[in-house]
Amino acid sequence: MKAVHFGAGNIGRGFVGLLLHDGGYELVFSDVAASLVDAINATSSYTVHEVGEGGTDRVVTGYRAINSATDPQDVIDEIATADVVTTAVGPTILKFVAPHILAGLALRDPALPPLQVMACENAIGATDLLREEIRAQAGEAWDAVANRAVFANTAVDRIVPAQAPGAGVDVTVEPFFEWAIERGPFGDNPPHIPGAHFVDDLAPYIERKLFTVNTGHATTAYFGAQAGIEKISDALADPAIAAKVAATLEETSTLLEAVHGLDAADLAAYRATILRRFANPALPDTVGRVGRQPLRKLSRHERFVGPAAAAAERGLATSALVAAMAAALEFDEPEDEQSVELQRRLREEDAATFTTGVTGLEPAHPLFAAVEKVVRARQAALAG
Repeated sequence: MKAVHFGAGNIGRGFVGLLLHDGGYELVFSDVAASLVDAINATSSYTVHEVGEGGTDRVVTGYRAINSATDPQDVIDEIATADVVTTAVGPTILKFVAPHILAGLALRDPALPPLQVMACENAIGATDLLREEIRAQAGEAWDAVANRAVFANTAVDRIVPAQAPGAGVDVTVEPFFEWAIERGPFGDNPPHIPGAHFVDDLAPYIERKLFTVNTGHATTAYFGAQAGIEKISDALADPAIAAKVAATLEETSTLLEAVHGLDAADLAAYRATILRRFANPALPDTVGRVGRQPLRKLSRHERFVGPAAAAAERGLATSALVAAMAAALEFDEPEDEQSVELQRRLREEDAATFTTGVTGLEPAHPLFAAVEKVVRARQAALAG
Protein backbone atom coordinates (compact mmCIF):
# COMPACT_ATOMS: atom_id res chain seq x y z
CA MET A 1 0.00 0.00 0.00
CA LYS A 2 1.17 3.52 -0.76
CA ALA A 3 0.11 6.94 0.53
CA VAL A 4 1.07 10.30 -0.97
CA HIS A 5 0.94 13.10 1.57
CA PHE A 6 1.09 16.78 0.57
CA GLY A 7 2.81 18.87 3.22
CA ALA A 8 5.91 17.41 4.83
CA GLY A 9 5.91 19.87 7.71
CA ASN A 10 5.54 19.11 11.39
CA ILE A 11 1.88 18.04 11.21
CA GLY A 12 2.53 15.99 8.10
CA ARG A 13 5.40 14.07 9.69
CA GLY A 14 4.26 14.12 13.32
CA PHE A 15 0.60 13.24 12.89
CA VAL A 16 -0.78 12.22 9.48
CA GLY A 17 2.41 10.57 8.23
CA LEU A 18 2.90 8.76 11.53
CA LEU A 19 -0.58 7.20 11.46
CA LEU A 20 -0.28 6.26 7.80
CA HIS A 21 3.04 4.59 8.63
CA ASP A 22 1.31 2.72 11.46
CA GLY A 23 -1.23 1.52 8.90
CA GLY A 24 1.50 -0.09 6.81
CA TYR A 25 1.55 2.47 4.00
CA GLU A 26 4.70 3.30 2.07
CA LEU A 27 4.94 7.07 2.58
CA VAL A 28 5.65 9.59 -0.16
CA PHE A 29 5.86 13.16 1.12
CA SER A 30 5.34 16.00 -1.34
CA ASP A 31 6.50 19.51 -0.50
CA VAL A 32 7.83 22.66 -2.16
CA ALA A 33 10.50 23.38 0.47
CA ALA A 34 13.69 22.08 -1.13
CA SER A 35 15.69 22.05 2.10
CA LEU A 36 13.00 20.02 3.89
CA VAL A 37 12.71 17.53 1.03
CA ASP A 38 16.48 17.09 1.01
CA ALA A 39 16.60 16.65 4.78
CA ILE A 40 13.91 13.96 4.69
CA ASN A 41 15.63 12.10 1.89
CA ALA A 42 18.93 12.21 3.78
CA THR A 43 17.45 10.07 6.57
CA SER A 44 16.13 6.52 6.76
CA SER A 45 14.02 7.16 9.86
CA TYR A 46 12.75 9.96 12.05
CA THR A 47 11.30 10.02 15.56
CA VAL A 48 8.05 11.51 16.76
CA HIS A 49 8.57 12.55 20.38
CA GLU A 50 5.34 12.61 22.37
CA VAL A 51 5.90 14.87 25.38
CA GLY A 52 3.68 14.96 28.43
CA GLU A 53 1.73 12.37 30.37
CA GLY A 54 1.62 9.03 28.57
CA GLY A 55 3.99 10.19 25.84
CA THR A 56 6.50 7.93 24.11
CA ASP A 57 8.90 8.00 21.17
CA ARG A 58 7.61 6.63 17.84
CA VAL A 59 9.98 5.82 14.97
CA VAL A 60 8.84 6.25 11.36
CA THR A 61 10.53 4.44 8.47
CA GLY A 62 9.70 3.56 4.87
CA TYR A 63 9.31 7.04 3.37
CA ARG A 64 10.74 9.37 0.76
CA ALA A 65 10.05 12.94 -0.30
CA ILE A 66 9.53 14.68 -3.65
CA ASN A 67 9.82 18.37 -4.44
CA SER A 68 6.55 19.08 -6.23
CA ALA A 69 7.84 22.46 -7.43
CA THR A 70 10.79 21.01 -9.35
CA ASP A 71 9.59 17.44 -9.98
CA PRO A 72 5.80 17.62 -10.45
CA GLN A 73 5.69 14.65 -12.80
CA ASP A 74 7.26 12.42 -10.14
CA VAL A 75 4.45 13.37 -7.74
CA ILE A 76 1.84 12.76 -10.42
CA ASP A 77 3.27 9.34 -11.20
CA GLU A 78 3.17 8.38 -7.52
CA ILE A 79 -0.47 9.49 -7.23
CA ALA A 80 -1.40 7.41 -10.27
CA THR A 81 -0.50 4.22 -8.37
CA ALA A 82 -1.22 5.28 -4.79
CA ASP A 83 -3.96 3.97 -2.52
CA VAL A 84 -4.36 7.11 -0.42
CA VAL A 85 -3.70 10.85 -0.83
CA THR A 86 -3.77 13.17 2.19
CA THR A 87 -2.94 16.83 2.70
CA ALA A 88 -1.80 19.07 5.56
CA VAL A 89 -0.97 22.26 3.69
CA GLY A 90 -3.60 24.78 4.80
CA PRO A 91 -6.98 25.32 3.11
CA THR A 92 -5.74 28.15 0.89
CA ILE A 93 -3.05 25.91 -0.65
CA LEU A 94 -5.43 23.14 -1.74
CA LYS A 95 -5.94 24.81 -5.13
CA PHE A 96 -2.23 24.27 -5.82
CA VAL A 97 -2.44 20.61 -4.83
CA ALA A 98 -5.47 19.97 -7.06
CA PRO A 99 -3.62 19.92 -10.43
CA HIS A 100 -1.27 17.17 -9.26
CA ILE A 101 -4.13 14.98 -8.07
CA LEU A 102 -6.08 15.62 -11.27
CA ALA A 103 -3.11 14.67 -13.43
CA GLY A 104 -2.52 11.56 -11.32
CA LEU A 105 -6.14 10.51 -11.74
CA ALA A 106 -5.87 10.96 -15.50
CA LEU A 107 -2.95 8.52 -15.54
CA ARG A 108 -4.55 6.09 -13.14
CA ASP A 109 -5.54 2.63 -14.38
CA PRO A 110 -9.36 2.57 -14.24
CA ALA A 111 -9.14 -1.04 -13.05
CA LEU A 112 -7.47 0.06 -9.79
CA PRO A 113 -9.62 0.70 -6.71
CA PRO A 114 -10.55 4.39 -6.38
CA LEU A 115 -7.90 6.66 -4.89
CA GLN A 116 -8.91 7.60 -1.33
CA VAL A 117 -8.46 11.36 -0.86
CA MET A 118 -8.63 13.15 2.50
CA ALA A 119 -7.70 16.77 3.20
CA CYS A 120 -6.56 16.96 6.83
CA GLU A 121 -6.92 20.70 7.41
CA ASN A 122 -8.28 22.96 10.13
CA ALA A 123 -11.36 23.83 8.13
CA ILE A 124 -14.91 22.61 7.73
CA GLY A 125 -15.37 20.58 4.53
CA ALA A 126 -11.73 20.85 3.42
CA THR A 127 -11.93 17.70 1.31
CA ASP A 128 -15.07 19.04 -0.37
CA LEU A 129 -13.10 22.19 -1.19
CA LEU A 130 -10.27 20.12 -2.66
CA ARG A 131 -12.67 18.03 -4.74
CA GLU A 132 -14.34 21.15 -6.12
CA GLU A 133 -10.94 22.61 -7.05
CA ILE A 134 -10.11 19.40 -8.92
CA ARG A 135 -13.51 19.35 -10.59
CA ALA A 136 -13.23 23.00 -11.67
CA GLN A 137 -9.74 22.52 -13.07
CA ALA A 138 -10.79 19.34 -14.88
CA GLY A 139 -13.67 21.00 -16.70
CA GLU A 140 -15.21 18.66 -19.23
CA ALA A 141 -12.58 16.00 -18.43
CA TRP A 142 -14.03 15.51 -14.94
CA ASP A 143 -16.51 12.84 -15.99
CA ALA A 144 -13.68 10.67 -17.30
CA VAL A 145 -11.80 10.62 -13.97
CA ALA A 146 -14.52 11.19 -11.36
CA ASN A 147 -14.94 7.49 -10.59
CA ARG A 148 -11.20 7.01 -10.07
CA ALA A 149 -11.27 8.66 -6.63
CA VAL A 150 -13.41 8.94 -3.52
CA PHE A 151 -13.26 11.99 -1.28
CA ALA A 152 -13.91 11.97 2.48
CA ASN A 153 -13.92 14.89 4.88
CA THR A 154 -11.99 14.57 8.11
CA ALA A 155 -11.55 16.25 11.48
CA VAL A 156 -7.98 16.23 12.80
CA ASP A 157 -6.63 17.30 16.16
CA ARG A 158 -3.10 17.20 17.51
CA ILE A 159 -1.01 20.03 18.94
CA VAL A 160 2.29 20.21 17.09
CA PRO A 161 4.26 23.25 18.31
CA ALA A 162 7.14 25.00 16.60
CA GLN A 163 10.14 22.71 16.77
CA ALA A 164 13.39 23.34 18.61
CA PRO A 165 16.36 24.43 16.48
CA GLY A 166 18.49 21.49 15.40
CA ALA A 167 15.67 18.94 15.63
CA GLY A 168 16.18 17.92 12.03
CA VAL A 169 13.18 15.98 10.73
CA ASP A 170 12.25 14.65 14.17
CA VAL A 171 9.00 16.10 15.52
CA THR A 172 7.81 16.90 19.05
CA VAL A 173 4.05 16.54 19.61
CA GLU A 174 1.54 16.06 22.41
CA PRO A 175 0.39 12.49 23.17
CA PHE A 176 -3.29 13.26 22.43
CA PHE A 177 -4.66 13.04 18.89
CA GLU A 178 -7.99 12.57 17.15
CA TRP A 179 -8.61 11.78 13.49
CA ALA A 180 -12.30 11.38 12.61
CA ILE A 181 -13.14 10.40 9.02
CA GLU A 182 -16.40 10.18 7.09
CA ARG A 183 -17.34 6.53 6.70
CA GLY A 184 -19.81 6.79 3.84
CA PRO A 185 -17.59 7.58 0.84
CA PHE A 186 -15.48 4.45 1.35
CA GLY A 187 -18.29 1.91 1.42
CA ASP A 188 -16.89 -1.43 2.54
CA ASN A 189 -13.26 -0.49 1.85
CA PRO A 190 -12.07 2.20 4.29
CA PRO A 191 -8.37 3.03 4.47
CA HIS A 192 -6.39 1.18 7.14
CA ILE A 193 -5.37 3.89 9.60
CA PRO A 194 -4.90 2.65 13.19
CA GLY A 195 -6.03 5.26 15.67
CA ALA A 196 -8.44 6.98 13.28
CA HIS A 197 -12.16 6.42 13.70
CA PHE A 198 -14.84 6.44 11.05
CA VAL A 199 -18.16 8.19 11.67
CA ASP A 200 -21.46 8.51 9.83
CA ASP A 201 -21.89 12.23 10.56
CA LEU A 202 -18.68 14.24 10.70
CA ALA A 203 -20.20 17.70 11.25
CA PRO A 204 -20.43 17.46 15.08
CA TYR A 205 -16.80 16.29 15.30
CA ILE A 206 -15.52 19.06 13.03
CA GLU A 207 -17.39 21.84 14.81
CA ARG A 208 -16.66 20.47 18.29
CA LYS A 209 -12.96 20.47 17.44
CA LEU A 210 -12.90 23.81 15.60
CA PHE A 211 -15.01 25.65 18.18
CA THR A 212 -13.23 24.15 21.20
CA VAL A 213 -9.63 23.36 20.30
CA ASN A 214 -9.06 26.08 17.71
CA THR A 215 -11.18 28.71 19.44
CA GLY A 216 -9.63 27.91 22.82
CA HIS A 217 -6.06 27.83 21.54
CA ALA A 218 -6.39 31.18 19.77
CA THR A 219 -8.19 32.72 22.76
CA THR A 220 -5.33 31.65 25.02
CA ALA A 221 -2.82 33.12 22.58
CA TYR A 222 -4.50 36.51 22.25
CA PHE A 223 -5.12 37.01 25.97
CA GLY A 224 -1.59 35.75 26.62
CA ALA A 225 -0.12 38.23 24.15
CA GLN A 226 -2.21 40.98 25.71
CA ALA A 227 -0.64 40.14 29.08
CA GLY A 228 2.90 39.99 27.68
CA ILE A 229 3.21 36.23 28.24
CA GLU A 230 5.28 34.18 25.80
CA LYS A 231 4.22 30.54 26.26
CA ILE A 232 0.74 29.09 25.90
CA SER A 233 1.17 26.94 29.01
CA ASP A 234 2.21 30.01 31.03
CA ALA A 235 -0.80 31.94 29.77
CA LEU A 236 -3.17 29.24 31.04
CA ALA A 237 -1.33 29.20 34.36
CA ASP A 238 -2.63 32.76 34.86
CA PRO A 239 -6.01 32.36 36.64
CA ALA A 240 -7.50 35.44 34.98
CA ILE A 241 -6.64 34.22 31.48
CA ALA A 242 -7.76 30.68 32.29
CA ALA A 243 -11.14 32.03 33.40
CA LYS A 244 -11.56 34.01 30.15
CA VAL A 245 -10.69 30.98 28.03
CA ALA A 246 -13.07 28.80 30.03
CA ALA A 247 -15.89 31.33 29.60
CA THR A 248 -15.31 31.47 25.85
CA LEU A 249 -15.49 27.69 25.55
CA GLU A 250 -18.62 27.53 27.68
CA GLU A 251 -20.28 29.72 25.06
CA THR A 252 -19.16 27.53 22.17
CA SER A 253 -20.27 24.41 24.05
CA THR A 254 -23.72 25.91 24.55
CA LEU A 255 -23.89 26.42 20.80
CA LEU A 256 -22.72 22.87 20.06
CA GLU A 257 -25.35 21.52 22.42
CA ALA A 258 -28.05 23.57 20.68
CA VAL A 259 -27.00 22.76 17.11
CA HIS A 260 -25.88 19.15 17.33
CA GLY A 261 -27.61 17.92 20.47
CA LEU A 262 -24.29 17.06 22.11
CA ASP A 263 -24.45 16.16 25.79
CA ALA A 264 -23.56 19.00 28.16
CA ALA A 265 -21.60 16.74 30.54
CA ASP A 266 -19.64 15.23 27.66
CA LEU A 267 -18.82 18.71 26.39
CA ALA A 268 -17.67 19.80 29.85
CA ALA A 269 -15.34 16.80 30.02
CA TYR A 270 -14.06 17.57 26.51
CA ARG A 271 -13.35 21.20 27.49
CA ALA A 272 -11.44 20.05 30.56
CA THR A 273 -9.33 17.71 28.43
CA ILE A 274 -8.57 20.50 25.95
CA LEU A 275 -7.51 22.92 28.68
CA ARG A 276 -5.21 20.29 30.21
CA ARG A 277 -3.62 19.84 26.80
CA PHE A 278 -3.02 23.55 26.38
CA ALA A 279 -1.49 23.71 29.85
CA ASN A 280 1.06 20.94 29.08
CA PRO A 281 4.38 22.58 30.13
CA ALA A 282 6.36 20.07 28.05
CA LEU A 283 5.01 21.64 24.84
CA PRO A 284 7.14 24.68 23.93
CA ASP A 285 4.27 26.43 22.18
CA THR A 286 4.18 30.23 22.02
CA VAL A 287 1.39 32.76 21.82
CA GLY A 288 3.11 34.21 18.76
CA ARG A 289 2.87 30.97 16.81
CA VAL A 290 -0.68 30.17 17.85
CA GLY A 291 -1.91 33.72 17.32
CA ARG A 292 -0.44 34.26 13.86
CA GLN A 293 -2.72 35.04 10.92
CA PRO A 294 -5.32 36.94 12.96
CA LEU A 295 -7.20 38.15 9.87
CA ARG A 296 -7.95 34.58 8.87
CA LYS A 297 -8.91 33.67 12.42
CA LEU A 298 -11.32 36.61 12.58
CA SER A 299 -12.98 35.74 9.25
CA ARG A 300 -16.63 34.77 8.90
CA HIS A 301 -16.53 30.99 9.20
CA GLU A 302 -13.50 30.65 11.45
CA ARG A 303 -13.09 29.97 15.15
CA PHE A 304 -14.48 33.23 16.59
CA VAL A 305 -17.01 34.78 14.25
CA GLY A 306 -18.34 31.40 13.11
CA PRO A 307 -19.62 30.25 16.51
CA ALA A 308 -20.38 33.77 17.78
CA ALA A 309 -22.56 34.55 14.76
CA ALA A 310 -24.43 31.27 15.05
CA ALA A 311 -24.93 31.85 18.78
CA ALA A 312 -26.17 35.41 18.27
CA GLU A 313 -28.66 34.20 15.68
CA ARG A 314 -30.08 31.85 18.32
CA GLY A 315 -30.13 34.44 21.08
CA LEU A 316 -27.30 32.71 22.97
CA ALA A 317 -24.55 34.47 24.93
CA THR A 318 -21.56 35.80 22.98
CA SER A 319 -19.87 38.26 25.36
CA ALA A 320 -16.83 36.03 26.06
CA LEU A 321 -16.32 35.31 22.36
CA VAL A 322 -16.51 39.02 21.57
CA ALA A 323 -14.00 39.74 24.34
CA ALA A 324 -11.66 37.18 22.74
CA MET A 325 -12.09 38.98 19.41
CA ALA A 326 -11.21 42.24 21.14
CA ALA A 327 -7.99 40.65 22.38
CA ALA A 328 -7.26 39.42 18.85
CA LEU A 329 -7.52 43.00 17.59
CA GLU A 330 -4.59 43.88 19.87
CA PHE A 331 -2.34 41.15 18.44
CA ASP A 332 0.60 43.13 17.12
CA GLU A 333 3.36 40.83 15.90
CA PRO A 334 5.75 42.55 13.44
CA GLU A 335 6.95 39.25 11.98
CA ASP A 336 3.43 38.12 11.06
CA GLU A 337 2.15 39.70 7.83
CA GLN A 338 -1.49 39.41 8.78
CA SER A 339 -0.87 41.03 12.15
CA VAL A 340 0.80 43.98 10.42
CA GLU A 341 -2.08 44.19 7.95
CA LEU A 342 -4.61 43.98 10.79
CA GLN A 343 -3.12 46.96 12.61
CA ARG A 344 -2.83 48.96 9.37
CA ARG A 345 -6.48 48.40 8.54
CA LEU A 346 -7.55 49.34 12.06
CA ARG A 347 -5.77 52.67 11.59
CA GLU A 348 -7.02 53.37 8.07
CA GLU A 349 -10.60 52.03 7.87
CA ASP A 350 -13.68 53.20 9.72
CA ALA A 351 -15.13 50.74 12.23
CA ALA A 352 -18.08 49.62 10.12
CA THR A 353 -15.96 49.04 7.01
CA PHE A 354 -13.36 47.14 9.01
CA THR A 355 -15.96 44.99 10.76
CA THR A 356 -17.66 43.98 7.54
CA GLY A 357 -14.43 43.51 5.61
CA VAL A 358 -12.64 41.39 8.20
CA THR A 359 -15.48 39.44 9.81
CA GLY A 360 -17.86 39.17 6.88
CA LEU A 361 -20.73 40.32 9.10
CA GLU A 362 -23.34 42.63 7.61
CA PRO A 363 -24.63 45.58 9.68
CA ALA A 364 -28.02 43.94 10.15
CA HIS A 365 -26.54 40.81 11.73
CA PRO A 366 -27.26 40.48 15.48
CA LEU A 367 -23.54 40.16 16.26
CA PHE A 368 -22.42 43.17 14.22
CA ALA A 369 -22.96 45.91 16.79
CA ALA A 370 -21.01 44.11 19.54
CA VAL A 371 -18.05 43.48 17.24
CA GLU A 372 -18.10 47.00 15.84
CA LYS A 373 -17.99 48.30 19.42
CA VAL A 374 -14.75 46.47 20.25
CA VAL A 375 -13.30 47.57 16.92
CA ARG A 376 -14.04 51.20 17.84
CA ALA A 377 -12.41 50.69 21.22
CA ARG A 378 -9.25 49.31 19.63
CA GLN A 379 -9.15 52.16 17.13
CA ALA A 380 -9.55 54.69 19.94
CA ALA A 381 -6.64 53.09 21.81
CA LEU A 382 -4.46 53.25 18.70
CA ALA A 383 -5.40 56.88 18.09
CA GLY A 384 -4.70 57.84 21.70
